Parts: sequence; structure tokens; C-alpha cells
Amino acid sequence: MFLGTYEPKLDDKGRLILPAKYRDQLADGLVMTRGQERCLYVFPTHEFEAIHEQLRSAPLTSKQARQYLRVFLSGAADEQPDRQGRITIPATLRTYAGLERELAVIGMGTRVEIWDRASWETYLAEQESEYSETEEEVIPGVF
Repeated sequence: MFLGTYEPKLDDKGRLILPAKYRDQLADGLVMTRGQERCLYVFPTHEFEAIHEQLRSAPLTSKQARQYLRVFLSGAADEQPDRQGRITIPATLRTYAGLERELAVIGMGTRVEIWDRASWETYLAEQESEYSETEEEVIPGVF
């Protein structure tokens, strides 16, 4: 399970050193793609394959499903971390997420999200008040 927030830097070649706690889970390969809110999603390969199987069941006649699949899959890139735990983020994905040098890498359970650090801090500040004021059951059976 991916948990926590880390603040690594992107090097001049567009590489990121994965947090040490994530490396074993991503050692067999990963897939990164466009996420929502202008971040990147990073999945272990086996998790991405499971998601792809679910997406395949979407009807071709659904315009919304086709649009989602195009954005989600056209940006996907598979990577194998090197011995130092580095991955290269393709230029198109760096541009999509507005990634500069300072990053925020957050654990989201079954996936990792990569954010531009300033964008993450802004997003978190905007969401914290809503998070603390949540009154109704957001996730059934949990809260």
C-alpha cells in the first residue's frame, strides 16, 4: 500500500528518484499516465492491468467512456525503475502536470500521484477546510 507524502526533486533529465518505501512495490515495473486535477497517476504494472481490464468493459457506444479512455490511455507510459530507484517522466506527462523541479509524491493506497509541489500545496490548502467540515458519509461504511 502506498502511503505518505514525499518531496523529491526532478533532475535535469526528467528523472525522479522514487521514495524508498515505494520501490519494492514498483520494482517489477510501473505505468504512469495523466491523472485528474493535473497530476500524474503511477500504478504498479499489475494494478494498471487490472484497471485496464475494468475499462475494457466500458461500452464503445458511450461517448464519455471513449473520451476518458483516450485521455487516460494515450498518456500512459510504462517504466522500469533503475538500480537507484529512478524513473524517467516523459516530457508530455511533465508538461501535462506542470512539473518543474520541486515535486510532491503522495501515496494513494493502490497508486502514487506525482504533483508539482506548489500545485499540491495549493490543492491541499483548498481541500483541507472541506475535509474537516465533512458531515455526511463520504465513503460508505468508513466515516
